[in-house]
Amino acid sequence: MIELENVAYSYGGGELLSDISLKLAPGSFHFLTGPSGAGKTTLMKLCYGALLPTAGHVRLFGADVRGLDRDDIAQIRRRVGVVHQDVKFLDHLGVSENVCLPLTVSGRHAEAANGDLDELLSWVGLTNRADALPPELSGGERQRAALARAVIMSPDVVLADEPTGNIDWEMSQRLLRLLIELNKMGKTVLIATHDLSLIRATKAHVQARVLRIANRRVQLAGADL
Repeated sequence: MIELENVAYSYGGGELLSDISLKLAPGSFHFLTGPSGAGKTTLMKLCYGALLPTAGHVRLFGADVRGLDRDDIAQIRRRVGVVHQDVKFLDHLGVSENVCLPLTVSGRHAEAANGDLDELLSWVGLTNRADALPPELSGGERQRAALARAVIMSPDVVLADEPTGNIDWEMSQRLLRLLIELNKMGKTVLIATHDLSLIRATKAHVQARVLRIANRRVQLAGADL
């Protein structure tokens, strides 16, 4: 589904990632951890074609990103939902309109009228906040709105970059449960986090593989949780 083979990435004259080989199989659940600045966000961007490797190969759904043009990348990104570390919304639009933006951009906005949007907002617990503007949302509400926006196109893969970094423990658990539900629906999930307690709390709910970035490489951090 997503495969990195001997991938390296350099920035500003220095190598940030080196000799990384990784496969995200359909329906798998992964955590990506490592110290701040280790390259977690960079690796996530390589996984959805936002960055191109300086060496090695990245294959998204069987296609090498080096052979894809901009339109091809745009099509592939529709199969990958991303929750960014720095969540951004259009502040003049309500929650429901922000969540629907991927449909609007792809020309599929009419699909939001068939009840799927209402069901999605209910799933993330934002039914009563559908018309609220982003500045009115709490941190937890913003993260849940970001998750709803990431999955409205029904992607095959969900990538979440430090999704619990700015919310409390209870809300972190709630968000994690939503990601686990997505995985049980067959979605591939990769969560970048430095919160080891969050990883440990997952133990009873899903079989997850923990990957750690250290010394520019990705290592398997012990057995499956």
